[in-house]
Amino acid sequence: MRDRRLITVAALGAAASLALAGCASDGAGGTIELAGGGSDAAGGGDKGTITLGFLPSWTDGLSTAYLLQDQLEKLGYTVEMNTLTEAGPLYTGLAQGDVDVFPSAWPEITHAEYMATYGDSIEDLGTYYDNAKLTIAVPEYTDIDSIDELAAASDRFDGKIYGIEPGAGLTGQTQKMMPEYGLDGSYELVTSSTAAMLTELKSATENEKDIVVTLWRPFWANDAYPVKDLEDPKGAMGEAEGLHFLGTKGFAAEYPEAAELIEKIKLDDAQYGSLEDLVVNEYGEGREAEAVDAWLDEHGSDFDWVVD
Repeated sequence: MRDRRLITVAALGAAASLALAGCASDGAGGTIELAGGGSDAAGGGDKGTITLGFLPSWTDGLSTAYLLQDQLEKLGYTVEMNTLTEAGPLYTGLAQGDVDVFPSAWPEITHAEYMATYGDSIEDLGTYYDNAKLTIAVPEYTDIDSIDELAAASDRFDGKIYGIEPGAGLTGQTQKMMPEYGLDGSYELVTSSTAAMLTELKSATENEKDIVVTLWRPFWANDAYPVKDLEDPKGAMGEAEGLHFLGTKGFAAEYPEAAELIEKIKLDDAQYGSLEDLVVNEYGEGREAEAVDAWLDEHGSDFDWVVD
């Protein structure tokens, strides 16, 4: 199961890299030209076209994007899916109207800097999950339980913390955390991609080696690998926050029925975990629509917002 999960994320990351053709923004402004996409599911209608922008390797957004695609198409909208590899260009596209909805944003803490830059051109469509956390994690067998124990143990971890994409909010928060615990002189934050981090984590845990990685909750990897969150006594990784649906400014006025539906969506840990597991692990790449159908068959009756 772990191999299948890792292969899925790696493939998604590669697909996302191919999709980011012509992107001319580093997240600090400028223009963006989004690549490819188009809905690959049956359905759609004549109420207008809504573009969802997301990072496939960030599986919270992947899962909720396909859930929204299903529901919005049943309402009569045409849905286009645009995949990117960094949060900066996604926020740029959202602010400029090239993307209509970001289906899983972390605007309160993790993406606060992007919101400070682009927030005037973005509207909050609702919070669907309210206990998201950024974490620093080690294997369960590692006899370290707190971030403040890392400084004295850098040799055990080869002086490396394995992170994800350079432009991710998690990366920025980790960079802020490191001097708080005196890690900036003894550790290097290795950034590349979510798939690359998971490759390192998989290899280390299979060989029972020590490793430090950046993770977050909710995320399926917390259950797929034998890892534990390190305590953060200084609160340097931030408090728990909500996962939001964000729209380009004016979205609710242009698509009121869609905005009303999106605002109603609320998921608890079990409901969200089931959705992500089905989309990422049980069905996998190319079968996301089937995964959403299976999830709705199981959980649809729990909600008053589900469109049949």
